[in-house]
Amino acid sequence: MSADAVTPDEYKMSLFEHLAELRTRLLRVVIAVVVLGAGSLAFAREIYGFLMRPVLMSLPSQSAQLIYTSAIEELNVLMKIGLYAGVFLSTPVLLWQIWGFIAPGLYDTEKKMAGPFIVFGTLAFVAGAAFCYFVLLPQMFGFLLQREDVTVITQRLDTAKLREQDALRYLSLGDLDHAGALARTAIADLEAAGAGRITDDANGLSLLPKRSVDVMNRLEGLGRLVDATRNGFGDAARPVLSQVMAKRLEAIAAYGLGDFDKAQSLADEGAALLAGVSTIRANDFGELWRLERTVSVGVANVESMNWTKPMLSMSEQLSLVLVLELAFGLIFELPLVMMVLGMVGLVKSSFLFKYQRHALVVCLVAAAILTPTGDAVNLALMAGPMLLCYELGVVLVWIVEKRRKAPVDPNAPAA
Repeated sequence: MSADAVTPDEYKMSLFEHLAELRTRLLRVVIAVVVLGAGSLAFAREIYGFLMRPVLMSLPSQSAQLIYTSAIEELNVLMKIGLYAGVFLSTPVLLWQIWGFIAPGLYDTEKKMAGPFIVFGTLAFVAGAAFCYFVLLPQMFGFLLQREDVTVITQRLDTAKLREQDALRYLSLGDLDHAGALARTAIADLEAAGAGRITDDANGLSLLPKRSVDVMNRLEGLGRLVDATRNGFGDAARPVLSQVMAKRLEAIAAYGLGDFDKAQSLADEGAALLAGVSTIRANDFGELWRLERTVSVGVANVESMNWTKPMLSMSEQLSLVLVLELAFGLIFELPLVMMVLGMVGLVKSSFLFKYQRHALVVCLVAAAILTPTGDAVNLALMAGPMLLCYELGVVLVWIVEKRRKAPVDPNAPAA
């Protein structure tokens, strides 16, 4: 053995010396977390907005916000952001101290791996957190907060409403050609076959809340048609519009009494009177009213499906996101942790190879516990990387053992 070669046995320490060194290194990590966390408080609100983006993107546009239920909850959230930011940013320091603690038990050739261990360990942690943020969280919150059938209907309705607004603008300009064409296009899209199909049929709206929403939207649509017609045709339309308004007021009175059938019938009669403004373009007025009716039915259907409304608190969603981010960061660290355990002799590649099937079961169980959803996609997104990291760790332990068993050069000078 060469004169400068040092074996791990020469670094034997007593239990109290190990504990003292462990305390010193833990203290350094704590100091790093506190300093970096305090510095992160200046950007806590921006960091929170970034972390909550997958949550907000999965919420309905009209309720894409988080609430707090106490005066100090927002402050607590920002303080928690600073603490976890300090933990994430101090990852290189933690890895450095871990390596320094185990280094006395390694061979000289292995001690040279300190730099790669810290660099790759940090990159692995960041990669795990990024995988969770960009891949898992959107899928998970989309599954939890969105209903596919409602989403499809809402997309059709949003497009139809935009066309309806432009059709009414053309009507206010007196251009019934474009107004009628846009109305027909919007109706065709709403009634097209496939998921989210909406037809001008209120027969399925048997429940009282659904019928109420449908009639209310019809009355509002009739009011918009009256306004646009008045702007587009001026005094020439005044006699007809006076009759339409009389029907609308009667419909509103019936609606107030809960007589939705009568209110709907009066609204239809009022809309039919609009054709008197331009008898040669009566079909265009009919198409505009048909669009208003179809949109009203669609809105009523969406309202009936969305009888629950998410009201998510800042603190709970932050805790969920941070736990998953930290969990995935640690999962991606698994290969390096297994390699270090192999270096100090705590695990053997033969043992890891032997119990691979058991590891698969453990990964699936752990993924099922950590994943808050019950679908197979999110379970696979967590269990898959976990299992791959385990397999990579097994390979790294096997490489470490092979390197240690490499034959010694017979020409090397004796100690």
